[in-house]
Amino acid sequence: MPELIRPSTILPAVRRPITIKTSDGLNLIGEVATPEGEITGSLLMLHPNPSGGGMMDSHIFKKAANRLPAMAGIQIIRFNSRGTTSEAGRSDGEFDQGKSEKLDVLAAIDYCFDQLQVKDLYVIGWSFGTELALKYAQDKRIKELILLSPPMIATGQEDLEFWKKDGRPITALIPEHDDYLKPDQAKVRFSHLPNLKQIDVAGAKHLWVGEPMVYLVLSEIVKIIAPSRLPLPTEI
Repeated sequence: MPELIRPSTILPAVRRPITIKTSDGLNLIGEVATPEGEITGSLLMLHPNPSGGGMMDSHIFKKAANRLPAMAGIQIIRFNSRGTTSEAGRSDGEFDQGKSEKLDVLAAIDYCFDQLQVKDLYVIGWSFGTELALKYAQDKRIKELILLSPPMIATGQEDLEFWKKDGRPITALIPEHDDYLKPDQAKVRFSHLPNLKQIDVAGAKHLWVGEPMVYLVLSEIVKIIAPSRLPLPTEI
């Protein structure tokens, strides 16, 4: 009999630990989860603020790695930014409030292309990770950005101007009850970005707790990268 997909569900994929070396000599720990079959696209994940408990295993990202390779053929690349700890271990260095983390993002992008040989790379940031994405994931090889609960605290106007001129698609998922940036505020901040699609999510909070919210977020990711694989299954 089919079983419901639960928070602990882990579907088949080829999973292996990775080490990303930064230009300032740090080793960042991570994991790549690759589909057993065809790869529809690759997704690099930038996690929430480690000072608030964010890491590569933050629940949306871990569930994406556990499910999307099998469900949608999406390769998931996760890593801990400098000074961040997860079950896999601790990355070298110390948290730097999003400054030296620029080197982490640049190294991770290069790793995706140089070591993993990805073809189509998408980048998703969650909370603090959205700031890293908007500020530092400006590499021309990246296809699109996905922003999950962007606080828009550290992102400057010059960063938004870059993306406006660049024109690549950006999708931002904004929780109705976000702690930092609610939908009306987001409309103002993003009003000059015609290439940004804002999705307001009723009932959602910053941390996207609960299986219905996980399903919604993962579905929006798949809609961007592998739309033919929708709807996602709820049973296995």
